[in-house]
Amino acid sequence: MTQFFPEGTLINRPENYYYTKNLSTLTDAMHEGRILEAVVKICDSKHNLIVDLNGIKGIIPREDGALGIKEHTVRDIAIISRVNRPVAFIVVGIERDLYGNPTVILSRRAAQERCSSGYIEHLNTGDIIPAKITHMEQFGAFADIGCGVASLLPIDSMSVSRIEHPKQRFTTGMDIKAVVKSKENGRICISHKELLGTWQENAELFSIGETVSGIIRSIEDYGAFVELTPNLAGLAELKEGLEVGMQVSVYIKNIIPSKMKIKLIIIDTFDTRETPKPPKYFCTDRHINKFRYSPPDCEKVVESSFS
Repeated sequence: MTQFFPEGTLINRPENYYYTKNLSTLTDAMHEGRILEAVVKICDSKHNLIVDLNGIKGIIPREDGALGIKEHTVRDIAIISRVNRPVAFIVVGIERDLYGNPTVILSRRAAQERCSSGYIEHLNTGDIIPAKITHMEQFGAFADIGCGVASLLPIDSMSVSRIEHPKQRFTTGMDIKAVVKSKENGRICISHKELLGTWQENAELFSIGETVSGIIRSIEDYGAFVELTPNLAGLAELKEGLEVGMQVSVYIKNIIPSKMKIKLIIIDTFDTRETPKPPKYFCTDRHINKFRYSPPDCEKVVESSFS
């Protein structure tokens, strides 16, 4: 299977430099049907995308700007938002004006169609794939899974530790790995938490008696839940001045695998707010059928199935 990538992956690769360096190599790319990338400089008043190909003008006509534009199932914001960002495309033609100046006609839609038929349609639930965060909403994040084709990552699938907004976990443009959660009517929904390790794998990063950093995720009448890693949180005793999102240092009082509990004591609080870091992945496989988060000896079973 041909490998396809989120937009921005190819742009700095030697072959992309080579095929976009002049009219002759762009012509070769057209005949070979290569997928290339360039940064959008302008979205004109008709919503055509303009790219600079080493001094040669490239244009992606509006209806070729994205899958769904022609069919009116995708709004033009999908095109407008590409300014200053890389886009994938296929060279479909070369035109010249009255003075012989060339304009290279490009199609992002054609690249996306090829990605969909040659890659995305062949994905199965449980497949682990690369993705790039493109934008975030309260309910989740949208990720590019190939040539700008978007997939939804729901907020409750980002990590075991609950968050209020995806911006607490990701930044726009962040490269991540994800697992295919479902396929429906050609649309892919992805998950992330299954790749961040089990309760046991995360708990083994810590020891009783250590003082470590954490982030307050929720405050209840009986205590504050403190995230130690995206897939691990402990319960701390309440103290005055706590706020959700606050960074804290906590003393690890006890770790109880059979109950999936970590007891904490808050030592200090800090005004600084969190900055999302690139995820640390425990899973290195290319496919999973099932993920069990809870320890083997725990009465409560928490797992995900992709079979």
